[in-house]
Amino acid sequence: MDETKTETRDARDADRDAEREAALRLPEAEVRRLHWSGSAAAGGFDYDASAEPIEVRTDEGELLGTMFSLGYLRVGDDGRVGGPERPVTFCYNGGPGSSSVPVNFGGMGPVTIETAGTQALGMHPGTHDNPHTLLVDTDLVFLDALGTGWSRVAPGVDPKRVWGVDGDADAFARAIVAWLDAHDRWASPVYLFGESYGTVRNAVLMRLLSERGVDLAGVTMLSALFDFVQTQPTSDLYHIGMLPTFAACAQWFDKAGVGVGEDEWFDEAVEFAQGDYAHALLLGDELPEREITRVVRRYARLTSLPAEFVRERNLRVELDDFRRELLRADGLVCGRLDMRFSSPSPQALQRSTDAFAGEDAADAAVESAMLAAFRAHVRSTLGYRGPANYLLSNFEKVGGSWDWRHAQPGMDQTPIVNVCADIAQTLRVNPTMRLLVLGGRYDAAATWWNVHHDVAALHLAPSERERVEFRRYGCGHMAYIDAPTLRAMASDLHEFYARR
Repeated sequence: MDETKTETRDARDADRDAEREAALRLPEAEVRRLHWSGSAAAGGFDYDASAEPIEVRTDEGELLGTMFSLGYLRVGDDGRVGGPERPVTFCYNGGPGSSSVPVNFGGMGPVTIETAGTQALGMHPGTHDNPHTLLVDTDLVFLDALGTGWSRVAPGVDPKRVWGVDGDADAFARAIVAWLDAHDRWASPVYLFGESYGTVRNAVLMRLLSERGVDLAGVTMLSALFDFVQTQPTSDLYHIGMLPTFAACAQWFDKAGVGVGEDEWFDEAVEFAQGDYAHALLLGDELPEREITRVVRRYARLTSLPAEFVRERNLRVELDDFRRELLRADGLVCGRLDMRFSSPSPQALQRSTDAFAGEDAADAAVESAMLAAFRAHVRSTLGYRGPANYLLSNFEKVGGSWDWRHAQPGMDQTPIVNVCADIAQTLRVNPTMRLLVLGGRYDAAATWWNVHHDVAALHLAPSERERVEFRRYGCGHMAYIDAPTLRAMASDLHEFYARR
């Protein structure tokens, strides 16, 4: 009798597990593939689009979740789709907790929105074929991280298994391998394109894929951050990296550097930041008084901040202080992701540091417009209706639960993320992979100086260092929303893919 009850209970449990998996999978009818002609390059070209789920499973077959993908595959002159010589690039944003909509409809996909410089967009900005799409050079697969977009963690699976530095990269590695299997693309050169936290994901993912037999042809890091120590205001590297970005922002608002070229002004700030300023931070209160006065004056000239303001903070001005102070007389605060954007100052009672850091004029200006354009395009053009609400971002749930521990290769686990060792190891074991690092002068979330310093501090061998390229633009974090930058990026990316 007991054995019968046990067998019945086991059968019920198995049925429930099967129901959970079935509920997570999208019905076959929900997978949409469409062929149409775009004009994303001179003369136009045809491409196939597909909205489809990818099951993320462990080596033992356990379902961890379903990752939503939106793929664009160019049709060749011979009518074939996805030939073995055609590269494929997997693209995503960061967060953690962001879907891939911004990097897709922001500028890398074949369809994009109309932008308005540093002005906020309306809810329906309009879409058009993107002449600068990366689809010119490579097939594109946009992936939504589990817990974002239409990607969901499987019922019964602890989200912490995939909501963390290492678990997230593992899930993406499994999804990419599954996509290559499903589309028979193992002969294609494989690339990664990540933005913001997506560059952290890139660093770990490129190593994991290499260890699992997928040797990448190239990796693009947009608005990168590799060592999170440099995000802490207690770190001298934080202040060194911020200073050139502050100087660029002050120049943008005509507060400093008037009449000087943008790159010349930024380079002058870099030279001071890693020279006299870094020396002053290192010495602290042992710096002679006359030297303190000289450094304060130079800092004030570059950033337009009052010398007394800089002196009171012992040469260590934090980002929030700068954002509040630069345009105070105008009743404005400048942005964080893109310091060229501005918005009215918060009310005096709104003092939350976290809220102020998360409230960003650049985000508010474009993200809702991107989502509206994406949803309209997927529904009306692809005929795809998702199984639930599409989560453009899910920072509170995903980011709030994130496991920031990371096991660096050959090193002990550290409480503060640093993925530099992952990059160095992958460059070492994959002697043909190339790395392209892109960033902007006005990005205060992932400052240009810091990522350049991260790579310099790897002390790569000459044969490794020559495969790393840098491109700096006059933009902020979301480089693709800036029309001049998007044109320049398209040219640089075209050259990058041509060098494989």
